[in-house]
Amino acid sequence: MALSRSHRRDEVNFWPGFVDALSTMLIGIVFLLSVFVLGQFFLSQELTGKDTALERLNRQISELTDLLALERSSNRQAQENLQLLQSSLTREQAERGRIQDLLAAQPGNQAAQLGEAQKALEAEKQLSARAQATVDLVNQQILAMRRQLAALEEALSASEAKDKEAQARIAELGSRLNVALAQRVQELARYRSDFFGRLRQVLGTRPDIRVVGDRFVFQSEVFFDAGQAVLKPEGRGELDKLGAIIADLGREMPPDLPWILRVDGHTDNRPIRSPQFPSNWHLSAARAIAVVEYLVTKGIPADRIAATGFGEFQPLDVANTDDAWRRNRRIEFKITER
Repeated sequence: MALSRSHRRDEVNFWPGFVDALSTMLIGIVFLLSVFVLGQFFLSQELTGKDTALERLNRQISELTDLLALERSSNRQAQENLQLLQSSLTREQAERGRIQDLLAAQPGNQAAQLGEAQKALEAEKQLSARAQATVDLVNQQILAMRRQLAALEEALSASEAKDKEAQARIAELGSRLNVALAQRVQELARYRSDFFGRLRQVLGTRPDIRVVGDRFVFQSEVFFDAGQAVLKPEGRGELDKLGAIIADLGREMPPDLPWILRVDGHTDNRPIRSPQFPSNWHLSAARAIAVVEYLVTKGIPADRIAATGFGEFQPLDVANTDDAWRRNRRIEFKITER
């Protein structure tokens, strides 16, 4: 008896530890999903900011380029002025040398000639001094322009480096955004496939309900009488099944997944001109709206459903036969992106 009680006390209950581990794992999954949603939000904000910054940098680069061209033109003009002054100074110095040679070659009237030569020499000196001052001023202007040109080139290089960095960042963000969008598209395709599978199970194989591409197609006669847009009682029953499936699927989809149920109305190509429906567009749109309004009463969120009228302009069969007209009169359901 004593050994049996001792054995029961030594048994270990693993259940509380398993529950704690499972709770920790669920918390971690919820945290990761929250981080992903926040990351998507900040990523879109950062892309908008980068586009604005890139436009501002492009404007600054354009302004700096115009200013650089203006400074280069001014520098070229100053160089031309300097060359002109230097050539004038050279001519004056040559003239002064010629006068001095003439004085040395003529011994008579040296006093008068010397006075005239001294006057000419003084004039030449004054002209030379003015030319030298002008040359010095031009040199200073050229030096200042070169400093401005160096500063502009440095600013242009910095702007180009920032532009390259911004372009690389935008490319990286674009790549990340494309990956995220591709994941969203795959997720939406998985739910669309689930939607088709459940509808097939509920509705079975009926000749008036079929799948065309990525859409579930109901013949209009399932829901409406000829030329009317009021739901028949049996049509409401079919929409009840459809609404239940969509409501369950909507609760399973992530809140941030941009899905929407599109309800498309189509008619045949025979024109209708009644006081209530002036054209086939009016009839197809009214039928789509009637289906949407009924599904909203069955729990489908109004911001997750849309009505579209195509009239007779998207036929499945272009023949003008009763069978073709019957096939073209239809209501289509498609889960797509906003």
